[in-house]
Amino acid sequence: MSAALSAIAGRPPGQIGIVVYDLEAALERYSRLWGLSPWRCWTYGPETVPDLGLRGERAGYEIDIALWGQHPQIELIEPVRGPSIYHEWLEEHGEGLHHIGIYVPDLGAGLDQMARGGHEPVQWGRGYGKHGDGGFAYFDMRALFGIYVELIEIPTVRMPPRRVYPGDAG
Repeated sequence: MSAALSAIAGRPPGQIGIVVYDLEAALERYSRLWGLSPWRCWTYGPETVPDLGLRGERAGYEIDIALWGQHPQIELIEPVRGPSIYHEWLEEHGEGLHHIGIYVPDLGAGLDQMARGGHEPVQWGRGYGKHGDGGFAYFDMRALFGIYVELIEIPTVRMPPRRVYPGDAG
């Protein structure tokens, strides 16, 4: 096993991340054509994720996301405020598959493993859980796999969604 990928080796994809121009239109489309619903929706940005970063610097990007299912989970992402790797993806590729997410029990340990293999996160967010835990970090694996790979530490308790689609239970 390559030391560069030891944090993800043997772990199945837990999430499929798709970047979209318009979350509302995508929710309607994925629900109607693919039969996927309900979707739980959140806004991630400086107000909800206290530690955001991009290319080694603190960042202030904002995204609207919708999550459906599990094993793997589908995530739709609409970039709202940038810069971010989501904005860049839309400019370079348009809508579509952006990343595969791998669940890890400890994001810090995953980051250390990736760093030992020579990979630093290109974008991250930490502290979105109700108790300030939970985090994610993206690694640029486009040269190897054509997409980003995300390490995800699920928070012990998620904040309630801002809404549920269809309907408004949030």
